[in-house]
Amino acid sequence: MSDALINGLAGAGGGIIAQLITYPLQTVNTRQQTERDLKKEKRKLGTIEQMCQVVKHEGWERLYGGLTPSLVGTAASQGVYYYFYQIFRNKAEVAALEQRKRGVGDGSVGMLSSLIVAALSGCVNVLLTNPMWVVVTRMQTHRKVANKKQPGQTLSIAPEETVLSAIEPPPYGTSNAIQEVYGEAGFWGFWRGVLPTLIMVSNPSIQFMLYETMLKKLKRRHALSKNSSNGITALEIFLLGALAKLGATLVTYPLLVVKARLQARQVTTGDKRQHYKGTLDAFIKMIHYEGFPGFYKGMSTKIVQSVLAASVLFMVKEELVNGIRMLLTKDAITTVKSKPR
Repeated sequence: MSDALINGLAGAGGGIIAQLITYPLQTVNTRQQTERDLKKEKRKLGTIEQMCQVVKHEGWERLYGGLTPSLVGTAASQGVYYYFYQIFRNKAEVAALEQRKRGVGDGSVGMLSSLIVAALSGCVNVLLTNPMWVVVTRMQTHRKVANKKQPGQTLSIAPEETVLSAIEPPPYGTSNAIQEVYGEAGFWGFWRGVLPTLIMVSNPSIQFMLYETMLKKLKRRHALSKNSSNGITALEIFLLGALAKLGATLVTYPLLVVKARLQARQVTTGDKRQHYKGTLDAFIKMIHYEGFPGFYKGMSTKIVQSVLAASVLFMVKEELVNGIRMLLTKDAITTVKSKPR
C-alpha cells in the first residue's frame, strides 16, 4: 500500500471522527454565518443558547441536519486532500533532494514549498467535493418553525422555513436539498461558492504550513533532549493541530461566511439586500448593509469547532497512519516467515 493511500485513508477516518464530535457546533455556526437579520437591536444568541433554542423549537435531530452527506463529504474531502497532499509532498521532497545535490538548500521541504503543496491539494479537493458541501449547507440552514395562527392573524413566513401545521410535512432530506439546488440554478448550482472556497485553500495551506513548521521544530527539540526515544506524543499532535487551525481560521474566516451565504438558499423575492448574485455582490452588500462585523458572525463558535475538529483530526490521523503501517509491517514479516525455504 502506497504512503499516499495510507495517509488518504487515515485522513478520511480522522475527519469522520472529528465531524461526529463537532457537528452540532458546525450546524449552529452555519446558521450564525447565514443570519441576515439587518436589525441591529436584535439580541444575538450565544452558541449554547442557540443550540438549546434549536433543540426546543425544532428537535435535537436538527443539530445533525445534513450529517449523512456531511460524513460522506468529510470522508471524500479528507481522503482526496491527504492523498494528493502526500503525492505532491513526495514530489516536493524529491525536488528538494535534487537541489541539495546541486548545492542548494539542506534537502528539506521549506515553508513556501509546503504552502504550494497544501494549496494544490486544496484546489483539487474543492473542485471535486464542492457539490457535497452545498447540499450540507442547505440541510444545516433549513429551519422547521412551528407557527400558530391566531384568529384574524395573517402569518408571514420566510421562504426558507417549513411550517408545522396539523399535518406534519415530510422531512427535509438529502434528495430534497439536491432537488432544491438543481431547481434554483441547474447543474452549476452545485458549484455555488466555489470561488471563495478556492481562495480559502489558503486556510489549510496556512494551517499545514504552521503545523509542519511547528512539528519540525518539536522533532528537533525532542532529538536534542534526553527523552528523544519517546517521539511525538498524541497530546503534542493535538496541541499543534489546534494552534495551526486557530491561526488559519483567524485569517480566512470572512471568506467562509461569504461561501456559506452563497450556498444557502437565496431569497429571490422581497428584500434584495438578502439576495446575492455572486461573490463580489455578496462582499459589496455585506460591507454596505452589515459592515465588517458581518464577516465575523459566529466566529467564536467556529474557532471552538474548527480547532477541536482539527486537533482530533490530526491526532486520530497520526495514530491511524502508525497503526496501518504497523499492521502492514507485521503482515509482511508473517508472509516472509510463512514462505517455504
